[in-house]
Amino acid sequence: MTSTHTPDPAPVPPAPGDTPLSPAAADTPLSPAATGAPAAGDRRRWFALAIVMTAAFMDLVDVTIVNIAIPSIQKDEGASFSQIQWITAGYALAFAAGLITGGRLGDIHGRKRIFLVGIGGFTLASALCGLAANPEMLVASRILQGGMAALMVPQVLSIVHATFPAHERGKVFGLFGAIVGLGAVSGPLLGALLTEWNLFGLEWRPIFLINLPVGIAGLVLGSRFITESKAPRALRLDLVGVALVTLGLLMLIYPLTRGEELGWPLWGHLSMAGSLVVLAVLVAHERRKSARDGSPLVELSLFKVKSFAAGIAVQTVFGVGLGVFFLVWTLYMQVGLGWTPLRAGLTGVPFSIAVSTAAGVSVQKLVPRFGRKVLQAGALVMAAGVLLYVWEAGRYGLAITSWQMALPLAVMGLGMGLIVAPLTDAVLSQVPREHAGSASGLINTVQQMGNALGLGLVSVVFFGTMSDHLNPARIGPAYVDAFQNALGWVAAVLVVIFLLMFALPARPAQHVEGSGAEDRVEEEKEPALV
Repeated sequence: MTSTHTPDPAPVPPAPGDTPLSPAAADTPLSPAATGAPAAGDRRRWFALAIVMTAAFMDLVDVTIVNIAIPSIQKDEGASFSQIQWITAGYALAFAAGLITGGRLGDIHGRKRIFLVGIGGFTLASALCGLAANPEMLVASRILQGGMAALMVPQVLSIVHATFPAHERGKVFGLFGAIVGLGAVSGPLLGALLTEWNLFGLEWRPIFLINLPVGIAGLVLGSRFITESKAPRALRLDLVGVALVTLGLLMLIYPLTRGEELGWPLWGHLSMAGSLVVLAVLVAHERRKSARDGSPLVELSLFKVKSFAAGIAVQTVFGVGLGVFFLVWTLYMQVGLGWTPLRAGLTGVPFSIAVSTAAGVSVQKLVPRFGRKVLQAGALVMAAGVLLYVWEAGRYGLAITSWQMALPLAVMGLGMGLIVAPLTDAVLSQVPREHAGSASGLINTVQQMGNALGLGLVSVVFFGTMSDHLNPARIGPAYVDAFQNALGWVAAVLVVIFLLMFALPARPAQHVEGSGAEDRVEEEKEPALV
């Protein structure tokens, strides 16, 4: 699942055609009117919203559309279990490793500019995925695609923040929750249909090629309607921080993904332990960098904001659970039960509808009344749906039907919808505007890092429970058992999330409908980091 954020960004430089700011003035916080940001009545901001939400939707669909097509890719290309994991985990890892850098690049060089570079690169990488000649090329193209998404996605909600006044952001985040649900429902269905139709004899390849017209349209329209914004003072890219973040994540996730296949060699354990040392070095470096020139890659002072620090932990663990569930769910239905991609995609419809519905309601109606309890209820409801699914998988075995899965999937979707949209708002609504890109990169990074960790753990909690050499008669029962085992871990993760949520503010900052004057008052009251 992809990413969200809510920090207040820097004031926006002039739109094309306005008088440009001098370098000195560009470092001075200005009012929205002075910066050329769209006014509250400017319809251009809704075009900009549609464009960046389309990009976010494209990223969400790309993840779910690939999951549903993985068994077909495995069959047609002869991909190994490790390559299957890397088709998904490689994307997630590149995404996670690049998100902080992507967010900071937006702060430095302009969020519109980096967004356009990202969406252009994402479109090119999608073409390379669709033209991949073998599993190795597909994995490499997916890694490139994840890196380009890391440039594109952090800008999405930074641009939203720069474009919309505070009193409208609650409405926008409700829309974002609906987009999450729509991406979840349309991705599997679209992937299933494109795989089943075998357009022009291309088999699974159209699942990537469909991004081309969407990406090109986003590139053209984005250059016209999105207003540029960047940090209010000059920043520099922390290249040492970039190297340490990337190295630390690779050292942690690569051994997890390959461990089961390689028999858990000693170097893998040493690499995972060493990753913690690298990340500790990163923290020390960022502290020195912040004190020296105020341009760290990771803005450690963000963790002084309680809601942000707690939300980072929740997002990481939530990403682990989702990373495990979605891959093993697809393998269970298509390999274990022998269902077609279309049947598997249709089976997920109740889940996706429930996510979309609950996400839209939670931000606008429930969280303003009940606060943190809505998110905690979501974690418990989702865990109940997972346990119900475990019970049904054991009770009905290989004879289970799609309609029997509908209830647990709907319960899970309801719980997830209560979490995804309000969590973003609660975590980042108190983050100061000057750290918009950094905060966006951090929150997206930990979610994707958790997702990549979850995908790596699939080799332990799913493949690790079955024999390497299964005869055809044993494949179905072995996949059912492995699915139940993996879902048990997912339920445990959701209980941990419930407990972590006690650290979130009981009443997240609310977005109240109001005037521009109220907006200015709210901006004056924003917390500053020291």
